[in-house]
Amino acid sequence: MNTVLITAYAVNPYKGSEDGMGWNFILQAARFQKVVAVTRVNNGPHIERYLAENPEAAALAANVNFRYFDLPAWTRWWKKGPLLSLIYFYMWQVGLAVWLRRQKLAVDLVHNLNFHNDWTPSFLWLLGRPLVWGPIGHHPPIPASHLAQYGKAAFMKDRMIGSLKHIFWALDPFLRVTRRAAGRVLCMNSAVAPRLGLPASRYEIVPSVAVDLPTAPLGAEAAPKADFTVMIAARMVPLKGFDMVILAFAKFYHALPVAEQAQARLLLIGSGPEEGRLQQLLKDYKLTDCAVHRPWLARHELLDIYREASVFFFPSHEGAGMVVAEAMSYGVPVLCYENEGPGELTPAASSLKVPYKTFNQNVKDFAERLRWLYDSPRLLAAEAALSRRHVAQHHTWERRGQQLQRIYQEALAA
Repeated sequence: MNTVLITAYAVNPYKGSEDGMGWNFILQAARFQKVVAVTRVNNGPHIERYLAENPEAAALAANVNFRYFDLPAWTRWWKKGPLLSLIYFYMWQVGLAVWLRRQKLAVDLVHNLNFHNDWTPSFLWLLGRPLVWGPIGHHPPIPASHLAQYGKAAFMKDRMIGSLKHIFWALDPFLRVTRRAAGRVLCMNSAVAPRLGLPASRYEIVPSVAVDLPTAPLGAEAAPKADFTVMIAARMVPLKGFDMVILAFAKFYHALPVAEQAQARLLLIGSGPEEGRLQQLLKDYKLTDCAVHRPWLARHELLDIYREASVFFFPSHEGAGMVVAEAMSYGVPVLCYENEGPGELTPAASSLKVPYKTFNQNVKDFAERLRWLYDSPRLLAAEAALSRRHVAQHHTWERRGQQLQRIYQEALAA
């Protein structure tokens, strides 16, 4: 049995997003080979507690040897804000590779798993073993007319981060070394390979998101719902598009006959720096009677909430989105942009993807899609069934494990 070294900055079985992805990828890799998994020291207590509380997970992790590495305590002050956190992550990657060389671990393959970005390098090539890199990706730029809704400061911040990515792509010599050294590159979406100039023989698209399918009885998610509930769950930042959700829902809601408005409900789940502005939008557009805002929930609570939703409205500009796969697994169709992130995670045949246009035009487009779903229970049921089939075929953790096994074998044979 081969032994794979996996390095993952973020691993926490109690969380979703990046931390949850790290945890699940490690468990899936361990289905077929021995794994040495290295992560940050602060993740250790969560991993150990979860394994103690969940015997089934402990059995799955029997092939995993967890190890922990961190930079000296005096470097932690870097972890303030996105830019300084990036510098800390970069330093952690360098220090980790040097530390691992000294460990002289007997491994056949090395896999740099996360953070999932394609603009900072890995240094695992220093270990002299076949290297798998990813899934990696990036958030594409938010269209100007959409980002302008958040003011000049948000606009400048987004464009500065975009410029920083371009500097890394163009000038970082270690990123070029990583691209050459990686035998297999796992790309989150179709935008990654062209950006990095990867030949077709060295990459494949492997989304970073996946789910365990719900254990509810067959058809439970498809049961008719009393209300037409439009839901979003995310951090309240410009990237996620909460303002588009509110404005499009308002246009849809106020066009309904007054007698039917009581059937329409907006459910906003999340918190973040835009929360105050979004609350004001709800007031300005007279949605306070039909909208419910709940701060971020524990993951098991969020999974239960999906059962209440008719549609998951996610006009996010990001390059992935764990909540997309989660919603679809509960038979909740996803309304989103036709982009490289949520647009590629949802079924190709879905009619609920909206091309980018001006902000105001997209408000009208999304409101129109909401009205389609509200007026046509048959369309809503068809999109729900399509979502369930799609996620079962393409976005389960079991499938990710099978993909990893094949990729590892190909990297070892190269």
